[in-house]
Amino acid sequence: MNVRDSEHMIAELNQKEPYELTENLNEADLIIINTCSVREKPVAKLFSEIGVFNKYKKPGAKIGVTGCTASHLGKDIIKRAPSVDFVLGARNVSKITEVVDKKHAVEVDTDYDESTYAFGEYRTNPFKAMVNISIGCDKSCTFCIVPATRGDEVSIPSDLLVQEIIKAVKSGAKEVMLLGQNVNNYGRRFGSSEEKCDFTQLLQKISKIEGLERIRFTSPHPLHMDDAFILEFASNPKICKQIHVPLQSGSTALLKEMKRGYSKENFLNRCEKIRKLCPEATISTDVIVGFPGESDADFEDTMDVLEKVRFEQMFSFKYSPRPHTEAAEFDKQIDNTLSGERLTKLQARHTEILDEIMDAQLGTVHTVYFDELKSNGRVSGRTDDGKLVFVEGSEELLGQIVDVKITKTSRGALDGVLI
Repeated sequence: MNVRDSEHMIAELNQKEPYELTENLNEADLIIINTCSVREKPVAKLFSEIGVFNKYKKPGAKIGVTGCTASHLGKDIIKRAPSVDFVLGARNVSKITEVVDKKHAVEVDTDYDESTYAFGEYRTNPFKAMVNISIGCDKSCTFCIVPATRGDEVSIPSDLLVQEIIKAVKSGAKEVMLLGQNVNNYGRRFGSSEEKCDFTQLLQKISKIEGLERIRFTSPHPLHMDDAFILEFASNPKICKQIHVPLQSGSTALLKEMKRGYSKENFLNRCEKIRKLCPEATISTDVIVGFPGESDADFEDTMDVLEKVRFEQMFSFKYSPRPHTEAAEFDKQIDNTLSGERLTKLQARHTEILDEIMDAQLGTVHTVYFDELKSNGRVSGRTDDGKLVFVEGSEELLGQIVDVKITKTSRGALDGVLI
């Protein structure tokens, strides 16, 4: 999402003035730090980064802070770092050209509706498109700051989404990544239309776009994974067989405290349904270790889900208390050392599972969409189920979907040869 927001800002600036991206800090007339605030560490890093940029930037260069941390700290950013020229919240991306020339401008309205705003065209990778299908979040997870920084959930009208994807396909993209805090809650609320369209119907609509070969999406919510959605995922040939199912905890008691809306049994049932209807699919997840009140038994429930589902990818973190969240005020905050020990145990077991999964890929054949040229005479792309693959090749491979035989495996990627 932050990458797509950055693309939108670049596009808007390009329309107003002939800005060009530079990797050289000393050349920059404008430095934008697009932030995340889901965990505490990036927020702390922000102010040290501002100090570095202010020290080395050329005279007159501007610094802007955007994204979720901008939303929740607002004008306090400028109070703490007066060298910052403007602050732009995650819900106000379309206002970038308004604030860039206003000294100490602060735009952080989380009720602002950008759902029908037509952003300019810019993509970091012409071979695949990222498309926001909704903005904001209607959930009230007790650990999560996102609703406070991105506002209430609003879906973007399906016709606008189809138009955007058609444009991307005409520009060379064969793959689209649909983005939203809870993509399969799509259609619950539209800003200005009376459209009736849920996520399953949206997938069917997008699938009809000629020239679009692959559809990915992130992140769905386990609560909205009904049978119709899973069947569409399993049976639609354009939908890539890679799905993110955020667990957070395997403990039903903790899931209730988190206000996730499902139990351990519900979660396992949905994953079993996916594995049954679509055995070739890969399932990834998110896990929080050390949530307030987490007992040894709660943690073992999480380990049990890991054993039963055998996630192909897992993003796992120690619980981080965030402002504007209920859990920050909960009793029984877990000792950092204990959280670290549990996280180490969880990650070590997942590493073993991942090694088994990746080692089994040796000699298999995958259909790979190549979209990135590397500096060492290699090209990379992803399999239908999301595995990263490298082959020897040139830019002629870019934008091509080719069968590849796997000749070498590692934990993070596969090497192969073209068939």
